[in-house]
Amino acid sequence: MKIKEVVTALERFAPLPLQESYDNAGLQVGLTEKEEVSGVLLCLDVTEAVVDEAVRLGCNLIVAHHPLLFRGLKCIDGRTQVERCVAGAIRHGVAIYAAHTNLDNVRGGVNWRMAEMLGLQDVCFLQEQSGGVGGSGAIGRLPVAEQPLEFLGRVKHVFGVEALLRNEGPQRPVQTVALCGGAGEFLIDEAVAKEADVFLTGEMSYHRFFGREKDLWIGVLGHYQSERHVIGLLRDILSDVFPALPAHITAVITNPIYYMV
Repeated sequence: MKIKEVVTALERFAPLPLQESYDNAGLQVGLTEKEEVSGVLLCLDVTEAVVDEAVRLGCNLIVAHHPLLFRGLKCIDGRTQVERCVAGAIRHGVAIYAAHTNLDNVRGGVNWRMAEMLGLQDVCFLQEQSGGVGGSGAIGRLPVAEQPLEFLGRVKHVFGVEALLRNEGPQRPVQTVALCGGAGEFLIDEAVAKEADVFLTGEMSYHRFFGREKDLWIGVLGHYQSERHVIGLLRDILSDVFPALPAHITAVITNPIYYMV
């Protein structure tokens, strides 16, 4: 099986045209046309430790959610982590591929998996794009309404959140849940317009919390915490097409943020 075939399967599920204009999803490093795939290492972020892990496991393909290359490199002299990752991958013949906002924006992608983890029903895009083929965020309903703090506590447990940030929302049970993995604060007005009881995302700036106490509850999980489940989604996509493909989930915790409690 060629690396190209793995890339094709990923792009069949999450077409590259669905990515945002600022993004750089797709092939990052390496050759795909003629190279046989020896194994795939799945991760959220590419770090030096992840490249080393791929080499140790005999994987010549890394599939990540976050692109390693977001901006152009003018030289590769090892001064930055990105440069060292690129050099290490090339040295060991490891290709790197990223499925980023195209995987966020596709039906059944990142936000759908979040909704599934919370047991939401009747899920649809929070902000539809591309004629219904793609969109930003997701919105759905809990089968049974829950008390706000109990629901947010369940979110904290389900996603393994060390410290969930929240506001003080309206004193009513919650049933309609809007969400967006990663940096999704741009969708909060859409969540309010769709009459969501709760909006969940990975990042939100301080000032966006103000004035929402009558609108909805806000739960901010952390970028890493809201998206680490993507690794399992990538594994499922590939195993459906290539059940015999060696696909490893990274053992490296790539979250650069630590929590003092």
